[in-house]
Amino acid sequence: MTRVATIPLQRTMASAISRAQEQLADTQRQLSTRKKAATFADLGTEAVRNLSAHSLLARQDAQATVSKRVGTTLSLYQANLEGIDDATSDLRTSLMKAVGTGDSAGLQEAIQTAFDQFRTSLNASEGGTPLFGGSQVDQAPFSVDTLAQAATTPGASAFHNDTVRANARVADGVDISYGVGASEIGANLYEAFRTLGQAGDIGTKPTDAQMDAIKQAVAQLNTGLGDVRAINADNGRKQNQVDTLTARGEARGLVLQGVIQDNEDADLGQVAIDLAQQKTVLEASYSVFAQLSGLNLAAYLK
Repeated sequence: MTRVATIPLQRTMASAISRAQEQLADTQRQLSTRKKAATFADLGTEAVRNLSAHSLLARQDAQATVSKRVGTTLSLYQANLEGIDDATSDLRTSLMKAVGTGDSAGLQEAIQTAFDQFRTSLNASEGGTPLFGGSQVDQAPFSVDTLAQAATTPGASAFHNDTVRANARVADGVDISYGVGASEIGANLYEAFRTLGQAGDIGTKPTDAQMDAIKQAVAQLNTGLGDVRAINADNGRKQNQVDTLTARGEARGLVLQGVIQDNEDADLGQVAIDLAQQKTVLEASYSVFAQLSGLNLAAYLK
């Protein structure tokens, strides 16, 4: 005799409702986290690729941070080197004008201004650390404060830097050594200031001895400016190298982010569609289950 019952059908519908609830819950999770999967294991065969992409991206981010820090330091080098170049170039112009006209009005002030800029730039710092001191961080790279002091202080006693250079990895397999000492920048320029300091205060009309000192200082400034410009040119080449490597790294990072997003990030448009469909399915399942639960064979047989 065939048995008639609604319980097996109710069990089937309950199982269908459970699956619909799980699917809806998973879609809601994707909507809230914006991720396709909760764990890397859920990515299946793409898990290895994404783990590798995350590792490469983390390394790229670290190198980008280093590159930006190095780029900032090189920019500070440039600013101070150009400050020295501008100040001493202006001074050379004033000295040459005095030689040509024999009039040195305002020259002493121009000398003092250039010296102050020279001293300030050589002692510039980044985060409290001298830019041009090498590994010597416990004292100023240039210790002469006045022209009068320069007149009696030889270059060997004026500079306190060493030749230690910083080294940074800015890309895979690419290290860059950077840095410059105060003495490399200013040794010859300092000799020009020493010459002018030894000449004493220059008034409106220089003496013969002062005119000779002015001419000597012009030659020394020419040599010193050549040093500064050569160093600045080398610094510029390193800036270009860092900028190029940074741009390449950013492009590589975008590719890696694309790989990660393609495999991990949920398509929110599709998620919204799925959410509406699954909600409709679940509501229909509830309705059918309610109707089945209300069936009664005895009432039907009447």
